[in-house]
Formats: sequence, structure tokens, C-alpha cells
Amino acid sequence: MSFKEMFDQYRVEIEEALDKSIVVDDKDYAGLVEAMRYSLLSGGKRIRAVMVLEFCRLFSGEYKKAMPYACAIEMVHAYSLIHDDLPCMDDDDFRRGKPSCHKQFGEANALLAGDALLTHAFEHPFSNCEGLDAKTAIAAMRELAVFAGYSGMVGGQYIDLDSEGKKIPLELLNKLQLLKTSGLIRAAGKMGAILGGATQKQLETVDSYCQKLGLAFQITDDILDVVGDEKLLGKPIHSDEENEKSTYVSIFGLEEAKKIADELSDQAVAELNKLPGDKEFVIELTNMLARRTY
Repeated sequence: MSFKEMFDQYRVEIEEALDKSIVVDDKDYAGLVEAMRYSLLSGGKRIRAVMVLEFCRLFSGEYKKAMPYACAIEMVHAYSLIHDDLPCMDDDDFRRGKPSCHKQFGEANALLAGDALLTHAFEHPFSNCEGLDAKTAIAAMRELAVFAGYSGMVGGQYIDLDSEGKKIPLELLNKLQLLKTSGLIRAAGKMGAILGGATQKQLETVDSYCQKLGLAFQITDDILDVVGDEKLLGKPIHSDEENEKSTYVSIFGLEEAKKIADELSDQAVAELNKLPGDKEFVIELTNMLARRTY
């Protein structure tokens, strides 16, 4: 299959699995489940889920056993976006071209929907882990717990909020984004690799790749916040400037930021080339993400 055909197949299977992962089983909290499904099934590229599946395939030759874990990382990602959009955070009214969860369901229900998605992310894989030994299942979910928590995504979000209105040094900006943006990307790569049977040395290479990809992804995000198309992005641009955030664009300027993103993308591919197996798909995925236009 071509890259597009394989990517589209992954996405179709992911959407089907996500749709089945959360169902209304009690009318008394059906409104909560509706808010959860609204955010979880609102589209998006499903990049992190695709990475879980692809890295599992890369090491084991098949990927379907990783699907519950791909769903889990999308649940965590959806929860983070719900909370990120809240008035106490970035106060964004739109996400992926639709009203944010708190605009659609109210702040309290959005907060609960995010909480519920986060906790369900850790229940769902353990209820659907047939064929996996316990040690592998636990090791994979540990990566998600670490990179989603205070030493990962949440810690990065704290630094991000604490840095608003300040000019922060590049070292702190790199740390912020390695935690916040790269956190779930690192979790995705390592979860998939663990489920596929990667060695410790291979896991270290995967993590190095994911760190470089995560930074390239964030730099491209900073660039799109300045020059992107709001209709394609599904959210307002210039939000970083309005929130007085330090970004790679504010530090380096547009052209230098683009150059750095390209260099990081090339370095990420160099890490991939240290791994065994057919890496064509994940190399194309890397180039797509680092040079995307929305």
C-alpha cells in the first residue's frame, strides 16, 4: 500500500475502535458520555494512535493487538484538549472547527468529561489485552502514565501557563515542549515499540526519534499560529502572541524556525534508520508532520 492508503486504513480502524470504546450504558449520566464522545470523536489526524500501531507493526509485523493502547492515547489527548480550552487555561472557544467542549456542554461538564476520558484511558486497555502477557501490558501503560503526568504533558502545561507574559530562555522553552508536546508523542512511540517486543536499546532509539519529532512538530505548530489558515486549522491563529507566549518563532523568526524544524526532522529520520524493519511509512509520516500546513 501507498503511505496514504496505509494512513487512511489506520485512521478508519482507529475511528471504529474509538466509537466502540465509549458507549452510553446508563441514562443518568448519558450527558457526560455525550460530552466525552463529542470530544473524542471530533476528528483530528489521530497521529499518536497511528504511531502506536505503526511502531508495534515495525517490531512485530502486526499491529491489531495495539489498538486498545492506540485508543487510550487518543483518550488522553482528547482530555488534554478539553482542559486546554477551558477559560482557566487557554480559553479557546473552538477546536477542530467546532465549539470547544466547554462551549457545547458547559465548563463543569467539560471538566468531568476530561476527567472521565483520562481515567477510562487506563481502564480500556486492561479490559482488552487478550494475547498480551501482563508484564508487556503494564510496561506499555506505564509509558502513558509517565508521559501524561507531572513529569510529562501536565508538567509542560504548568511551565507553559507559568511562562505567559514572560520571555523565557530557549533552554526552558525546549524543556516545556519536550514535556508538553513531545510527551504523548514519546509515549506513543514507546508504547507501540514495547507492544511489538523492542529491546531496551531499540526503545532508547525510538525515544530519541520521538523527542526530535516532537520538537519539530511544535516548531511547525508555532509557525502555523502565525501564517496558518484558520479554516484548515479549525482554530484561531495568533493565539500565542495574544497570550504573550514565548515560541520558537518569537525567538528565532519564521525562516530560522522553519530551518530548525527541517533539521530536527532530518535528525529524527536518522534515528529511525538505526532500527530494523520496513521504515518507509514512519519516515513519510515524519516528513508529513514536520512540514505540514495544518
